[in-house]
Amino acid sequence: MTVKGRTVVMEIDGASAPITAGNFIDLVQRGVYNGLVFHRVVREPQPFVVQGGDPQSKNPNFPPEQLGTGSFVDPATRQARYIPLEILPDGAKVPIYHQTLDTAGVTAPPKLKHRRGAVAMARSASPDSASSQFYITLADVNFLDGSYAVFGYVTEGMEIVDKIQQGDRIESMKVVKGIDNLKTERKS
Repeated sequence: MTVKGRTVVMEIDGASAPITAGNFIDLVQRGVYNGLVFHRVVREPQPFVVQGGDPQSKNPNFPPEQLGTGSFVDPATRQARYIPLEILPDGAKVPIYHQTLDTAGVTAPPKLKHRRGAVAMARSASPDSASSQFYITLADVNFLDGSYAVFGYVTEGMEIVDKIQQGDRIESMKVVKGIDNLKTERKS
């Protein structure tokens, strides 16, 4: 991801969050994130998150106070695409879908935790409302563990993420390696 001419490298974990990671990589490959704004930056009272990925933010005239409500609309179907909440409990072989770990009665922590630099899907109150908006954690925010789908981590450039301001744009985002590992669902 390029922001302000500087590169942020994220490692996406498709083994632990296959649907969430696949959705994100598909959107990256489609160029959906290019030109979008980080519309939410929370550093006070303590470092929390930077959030972007609302497709409405591509339009510079869209009211900034309404950002955070948009979803990816698939051009083929003209429908918003949502993905299920997907969290892999530590030690489990398959993720829990459609519910938080607490709601599912799972006491194990998630494999992918909200540590500093976590990349996760933003959503509304509905567990299955994630689409294109994502956030990067600015600190360890363990209280989100088990409630939101982490699908990767920033591996280089966290100092750049620390300087992102509300209104900064994602100049571009691309997959630099591993795309051959992406499996797509084939419908017959």
